[in-house]
Amino acid sequence: MTNTMSTGLPTKRNQNIGIAIVASMFFIFGFVSWINATLIPYFKITMELSNFQSLLVAFAFYIAYFVMAIPSGLILKRVGFKKGIMLGFMMLALGAFTFVPAAYIRAYPVFLVGLFFIGTGLAILQTAANPYVTVVGPIESAAKRMSIMGICNKGAGIIAPLIFAAVILKSSDAQLFDLIESGTLLDAERNLILDGLIRRVMVPYAVLGVFLFIMGIAIRYSVLPEIDFDKDDDTAPIDGNNITRKRLIDFPYLILGAFAIFLHVGTQVVAIDTIINYAGEFGMNMIDAKFFPSYTLTMTIIGYSLGIILIPKYVTQKNALIFCTVLGLILSFGVLFANWEVTLFGHTANASIYFLASIGFPNALIYAGIWPLSIHNLGRFTNTGSSLLIMGLSGNAIVPLVYGAIADGHSLRAGYWVLIPCFIYLVWFAIHGHTINYWRKPKTIRQS
Repeated sequence: MTNTMSTGLPTKRNQNIGIAIVASMFFIFGFVSWINATLIPYFKITMELSNFQSLLVAFAFYIAYFVMAIPSGLILKRVGFKKGIMLGFMMLALGAFTFVPAAYIRAYPVFLVGLFFIGTGLAILQTAANPYVTVVGPIESAAKRMSIMGICNKGAGIIAPLIFAAVILKSSDAQLFDLIESGTLLDAERNLILDGLIRRVMVPYAVLGVFLFIMGIAIRYSVLPEIDFDKDDDTAPIDGNNITRKRLIDFPYLILGAFAIFLHVGTQVVAIDTIINYAGEFGMNMIDAKFFPSYTLTMTIIGYSLGIILIPKYVTQKNALIFCTVLGLILSFGVLFANWEVTLFGHTANASIYFLASIGFPNALIYAGIWPLSIHNLGRFTNTGSSLLIMGLSGNAIVPLVYGAIADGHSLRAGYWVLIPCFIYLVWFAIHGHTINYWRKPKTIRQS
């Protein structure tokens, strides 16, 4: 695939600058996304929501990936990567600014609109950033570059909730929350307290909006190399077959890769977001269990770090993907069947909890491996093809709901059976699915 850099900088310098700028973008992706983990319980209290209503935070956020991914690709195709990135940051800023009036009038639907705007901005940015990371250097080391981005993303995920809590919460809030939930306050008094609590988000999100707006302008006029995919040919002959591909559906490995992304991100969210409640089923209190999501993220960062060291010098990204998908499947069976006590990091807990936390390790390189295998040789379809892969991120909202349905009907442990078919498909994609170039085997054209 031919990529065109619009700057006159040396190619190697272009690559380094591009990777550095996009790494900062992935940090912002993680920071904005992982704040949701704190927003959900905070909104639940301050907006007096049910559990289902509070989870609409995640739904409004991630449904934007599904709804806006294809339009995002069309936008990028029309205006180019750098202008598209600026537009994405503008949408992020608009979403952050929307929190100000939403908090002032304490209107949950307005918050959800703001979250949808933020999700839309991220859909545009990820549609641009993921293929950029894939093609800005050799395709053989794309998983290595994706690992660097993953560390930036997950690193932001570790500090974002801490920063948000430090800015929004006070040491006396525990007693205040107990007072609100006690039901002893008069309506006027309770509303006055709730108004004060929710309005704490106004200044932080206004500042965040200004920062995101400036970031978009800065990248638009930076030396970030422009990659132009429109100069690629419409055809992509493979294995000597002179086949013209006119639609995304003509690339089976892309369609199969999008579904792989859907299942993979779903397993990632299940492993992180359910572990505290799962530990509680074994009698562990929340004060101790709250560390397990951090352990999962730490395992993910370790996985990314190994990817940077090993790929492609010692291990191909294909073999890394095969190893990680198989390991994920094995660890998932461990979650379902391990039933003995283990003491690690000062915690004595059921071994299945540690198996669940360990899934963070293989999940790191699964995402990094799926992208380059799914997006290669798309030519001028790269923009819209990456949009399709971004749509797969809606698995963050759907797969956990399947887990919840099984868990409600049976048990929290039984809910993890959802991981098994997901990882079986991922193993198949890693071994064979990504090699499928045609839905039907074409007739070989003989050379005269």
